[in-house]
Amino acid sequence: MAADTTPPALQDFLTWRLHRLAKLTDRQSSDAYTQVFGLGVGEARCLAAIGQFAPLSVKDLAAQANLDKAQASRAAQMLVDRELVLKSASETDARGVVLTLTRSGRPLWKRVMRLIEQRNAEIFGCLTKAEQRQLEAVFDRLIAHADARPQGSSPATP
Repeated sequence: MAADTTPPALQDFLTWRLHRLAKLTDRQSSDAYTQVFGLGVGEARCLAAIGQFAPLSVKDLAAQANLDKAQASRAAQMLVDRELVLKSASETDARGVVLTLTRSGRPLWKRVMRLIEQRNAEIFGCLTKAEQRQLEAVFDRLIAHADARPQGSSPATP
């Protein structure tokens, strides 16, 4: 029988560190979005995604903003209520909707994008330009690898 070994410390796992970094940066970004624009982090993410990728269905918005469909739907409706986003019937799906920025939503989207750019500069400012490029390449590889895995699949356990 194999000896029971002590597992690695939780804080040493990459996934733990990525989640922690994401939570720290989300908290700081959320504060900035609320103070500057009166938007929650979900609404700001949705506004950014709609401005970048419109027209979007709610399902596509959820994927682009990294939110679940219910969160994306609530955030989109809040943006519609504030007249920042237009919700119209989909021409290809009788039950679907399409989301686009309104005339008043476009300038706010640009301001949100500038804040995102500023937040990224602050977060990655401790790295040299070469380290930033390296990290971007590593993230691109990790994301591509994770995207290539079928949903719901998990590695075999020993």
